Amino acid sequence: MAQTDLALHTPLRANPAPLGLMGFGMTTILLNLHNAGFVPMGSAILAMGLLFGGIAQIIAGILEYGAGNTFGMTAFISYGAFWLTLVALIAMPHTGIVPASSPGLVGSYLLLWGLFTFVLFLGTLRATRAHQVIFGTLVILFVLLGLGDLLAQPGLTVIAGYEGLICGLSAVYLAAAEILEAQFKCPVLPVGPYTPAAA
Repeated sequence: MAQTDLALHTPLRANPAPLGLMGFGMTTILLNLHNAGFVPMGSAILAMGLLFGGIAQIIAGILEYGAGNTFGMTAFISYGAFWLTLVALIAMPHTGIVPASSPGLVGSYLLLWGLFTFVLFLGTLRATRAHQVIFGTLVILFVLLGLGDLLAQPGLTVIAGYEGLICGLSAVYLAAAEILEAQFKCPVLPVGPYTPAAA
């Protein structure tokens, strides 16, 4: 078979980002329905955190590694690990193996994730407005949640819940935009302009 024929039959790689964004966004929405006081904590939230927010995002990150996308790999694997650790923080004390973490320790954990997210937010300054909204609102979410625990202010957690719904919905929106663009071979939902790379 000629080399040109091989090229024609070589399948294009799928974009793993919508998988990671949906895993992150849908799980974030579900958790923040709880933070905002709409639903109690339950197995649906933990199951989403374990499987879709956690494992599915890690898979997306591994696929981003194969595509040479450092930002996507770091973000998806890290936030997948975040959801796995969050499920462990909530579930492990009920096993009797380890005691629950203090509010101060949980607050510090959340603020560290806020610091990490701020670094990624700086990276989105060379991406779309949709990316900037996701990571910008996520920084705010981690700070509100962290301070809510550190300062023993449950009102901040409720505010974070509403803000987190915006963050989660923005991730679902970008995932939808990327899925529809791949299907229709043209932009369908606006995501804001990409900032062109410097020459």
